[in-house]
Amino acid sequence: MSKDRLIGSAILLVSVIVIIVYIWLLFLPPEWQIRGMSVDIFLLKLTAAIAVVAVFGILAWIGYTLATTPPPKPIEEIEKELEEELKKLEKELEDKGGKEAEASEGK
Repeated sequence: MSKDRLIGSAILLVSVIVIIVYIWLLFLPPEWQIRGMSVDIFLLKLTAAIAVVAVFGILAWIGYTLATTPPPKPIEEIEKELEEELKKLEKELEDKGGKEAEASEGK
């Protein structure tokens, strides 16, 4: 069995076990107390906290990225740069064409 298949099988097995234990603790909780509350209530609070942290953590990351990324160049500036490059290339082609014409006349 390849390493990837072994890792994939382990992830699948652990995931199924976590799902089963989560459902069991949520719907058929034992009489345990965690921080003064029943296991099912604690599990719901923990799940809600993880969900809120994940969603707002992603939103915070997006906000940070938007706040720290410099704005793109205006289209006009990009067009101007492209026109300058095009003029340079045309000039190079003209110079190269003139040299080739001189070389063919000299032969």
